[in-house]
Parts: sequence; structure tokens; C-alpha cells
Amino acid sequence: MATPSDKLASSLEALKAIQDNGLVAVRSADLTRTHRERLLKHGFLQEVMKGWYIPASPDDMSGESTAWYASYWDFCASYLPSRFEDDWCLSPEQSLQIHAGNMQVPKQLLVRAPKARNKTTNLPHGTSLYDVKATIPKQNNIEIKDGMRLFPLPDSLIACSPTYYQQHPTESRTVLALIKDSSDILRILLEGEHSKIAGRLAGAFRNIGRDRIADEILATMKAADFTVRELDPFEEKLPSIGNMRETSPLAMRIKLMWQKMREDVVGKFPAPTPLNDIEAYLAQVDDIYVTDAYHSLSIEGYQVSAELIELVRSGDWNPDTIEADKKHRDTLAARGYWLAFQEVRTSVKKCLEGQNAGQVTEHDHAAWYRELFAPSATAGILKLADLAGYRNMPVFIRRSMHVPPPSEAVRDAMPVLFELLEAETDASVRIVLGHFIFVYIHPYIDGNGRTARFLMNVMMASGGYPWMVIPVERRAEYMSALEAASVDQNIIPFASFLSSLIKTDENYK
Repeated sequence: MATPSDKLASSLEALKAIQDNGLVAVRSADLTRTHRERLLKHGFLQEVMKGWYIPASPDDMSGESTAWYASYWDFCASYLPSRFEDDWCLSPEQSLQIHAGNMQVPKQLLVRAPKARNKTTNLPHGTSLYDVKATIPKQNNIEIKDGMRLFPLPDSLIACSPTYYQQHPTESRTVLALIKDSSDILRILLEGEHSKIAGRLAGAFRNIGRDRIADEILATMKAADFTVRELDPFEEKLPSIGNMRETSPLAMRIKLMWQKMREDVVGKFPAPTPLNDIEAYLAQVDDIYVTDAYHSLSIEGYQVSAELIELVRSGDWNPDTIEADKKHRDTLAARGYWLAFQEVRTSVKKCLEGQNAGQVTEHDHAAWYRELFAPSATAGILKLADLAGYRNMPVFIRRSMHVPPPSEAVRDAMPVLFELLEAETDASVRIVLGHFIFVYIHPYIDGNGRTARFLMNVMMASGGYPWMVIPVERRAEYMSALEAASVDQNIIPFASFLSSLIKTDENYK
């Protein structure tokens, strides 16, 4: 007779077979009722709506959103064709978000379909889908990205609402910068006799410094006997950010985010105490190690104590004999933190000696990461190849609506981050945006939070500020501030949070 474990294993095999076929959204018909109910009972499935499910982890707490946010786009890519076959398309505005490289989970996904019913479909965790009965581009003109059917970029710009520019200025400027010449835009403007939209687009292109395209739109429409009044749809004009010809939407968006957000960061930090003694600064860094390691590792969910941290610092540890050989993740994490901390200390010293913090971080951050996970590689939990370079697979942030960019985009984004750090003259901007943009990109499979806090503290040193510890007791506030920056493009809560942690020399001891 099959045991309960045998039965669950059988159900998991059935689920694995579905996943091996590339399916994330599971329909009732994909599993027998017995398998489905067993997997739901043990937490391996979550119900999205009647008849639709997604895989989940039994370790997730009740109400946990991570599985849904991680599955969101794959679920939509399966669910929407089941409703409308190939006769649907995302709205122009949502298409622009994706063209700009922003895969953030939307509160409400707007979908156009000729056979839609103008109906809201409620989805988990406050998200929903609204299908609008409306025309869509011709089938051979629709672009498909990761299963999502999109308006082409030029069509999206012409069809989007005028308010999109105020509501999503970073994405708007990003996609405008991706237009290399006016030909595709002009063809649609002329065919549709869109004189008002032509004026809005001319103003938008001029706003980002693409005067040639703006002038060509105005001149061509005038030559075709249309009266066009140029109107800037943005609420403000940003200072120049230099090269507006990035081929990567993510690289362009990061430049624009930096330029916009820095204005909300400047002035948020108190003035630093003049730094006169490098050795005294480094001694303070050494003194704060145990406190920093405890809080940084605890933020990531590791169960560590000051005693454990001291144990691994002393070198009196052995991954082959601690709690069932290779399974003591807390000890391995603590040892890795100690090794990485020494590398970061070296980077701090370089900055205190006058080297450019952006250049130091670009050169050294890979070594921080390698040391952070070197004990896990020594213990055989990770392969040595896992410590080389950035991630090559998707990654998701627990409970966050922000979906980090695909792995291929990381390689375009990281050099831009370091260029911005190198050029930035305000230390508080390097501190706040260096940390935020790093976790926004999420370049590694694991360790992004710890590495971002290391980067933050290198920038602290470069500005003359003491090492900053983010207390685990304020983790919820910390994560909420990062979420506001990632999802709402509001950096003020994060800047204010970090500013509140600035220590004086008296407090630092």
C-alpha cells in the first residue's frame, strides 16, 4: 500500500511533468482531482482563480505574494490566449512599459481584444486584469515578447494617453530615446492624420534633446498641409544626461532614474565630520564588524549570533564537521561575510586614500561576491563557476512587485551604474542611489542585499561618513522604502531612512 509520502511524490511528479513542458499556469484539466487537491493541501499549488493554479512553495507563509509575483507574466501568457486565442494585445501604455524594459507587476493589466467584454477579472494580492473591447494592430504588426502581445513601439507612442508622459516620465523618455529616426513615427502620423499627436510627440522629443526628430515631425506634417502646434507633454525638463543613444532600454532607464531621483536625495544627509585619520576610521570599521554582520545577515533571514560570528572570524570552524557536514548554511554565510568584509575593508581604504569610489567598486565588487560565497563553494554547495560573473537566469525578490531585469540586460546595466557612481559628485547620491540601483538590477542570484550594503558603505567612506549598520529591527521600513523606489519611483523614503541612520562619532563607538 502506498504511503502518504509515496502519494505526495506521485503528485509532485505529475506537477513536474507540467513544468517540464514550460507551463507555469496550471489548469484544472492538467491534473487529476486527486493530484490537484493533494498538492493544494501540502502547499505546492496556489489557486489564482477558479480552474487556474500556479506552483508554490510549502514554506511560504499564508498570504505570501512571492509565488504570484514570480509567476505573474507567465500566468498571463497562458491565461490570455485561453480567453482570446491570438486576437488580443496589451494596451499601448502597458506595451510602452515593456518596451522600456519595465516588467513590474501592474496593479491592473489592461488588455485589448475585439471580443472583450469590458470586464474586470480579479487576481491575487490586489491585482486584476481588465479586458477592453477595442481594435488591435494587424496580426503581422503585433510584437510578441515573453508571450505578451504588444503594440509596436511607434504605434504605442501614437496611441497612448497624453497623461502617460506625466504618470510614467522615466519610461516615456526611455522609449522616446529608443527611436533612432522619425520615419516610422511619421508614416503612422501621416496615414492617421494625427496632427495633435504630432505636436505632442514633437514636444516630447524636444524635451529629451532630440531636436532633429522634433523638427522633422513638424516640417513633414506642415509639408503635408497639416497644422501642428508643438506641445511638451512632460511636466518638467530634466538636465542633460549625456548619451541618449543607449541601445539597452534598461541602461537608458537607469540613467533617467538617476537624474530624476538625485534631485530628491541632495540635501537629505547631514554634513560629514572631516576625516583626518585613515587608520582610526579603519579601526572603527573593525570594531563594528560583529554588529554589522549580525544585522546584515539577520536581514537576509540567517540565524546568527555574536558567538557564531566570532567563531568563524577566528577560523576555528570546519564545514565538514558542523551540523551534518554541508548543511550548516548559517555558519557558511557568517564565514563568507567575514571574508567579504575584509575585501570591502580594502576597498574602503582605497577610497579613504583618495581613489574614485565608482572605479574602486567596479573593480572590487566581484571579489566581495566571490568571498561571500566562497565557503559554500568549498563545502560543495555551490560550483566554482557559480562565483564567476553575473547571474544567467531570472531572479525574484520576495514579496516585491518589482521584477528584476532579465539576465541579458544586467550586463548592459551594471557598467552604467559604475559610470554614474564614478561621475557623481554628491556623496549622499552615491550612497542612496548606489544601493538602490544595485538591488534594482539584482545582478546576482543571491547576496544582492549584502553586496548592496557593502557598496553603500564604500560610498559612505568616500563621502567621509562612518560605516552604517541597517538594524534588523527596522527591516520592514528598509524593505518598504526600497519597494517605494522600485515600484513607485519614489526615492524620498529610502533617502530619509538612510539619513536617519547616520551616526556621529560619539554614537559610533
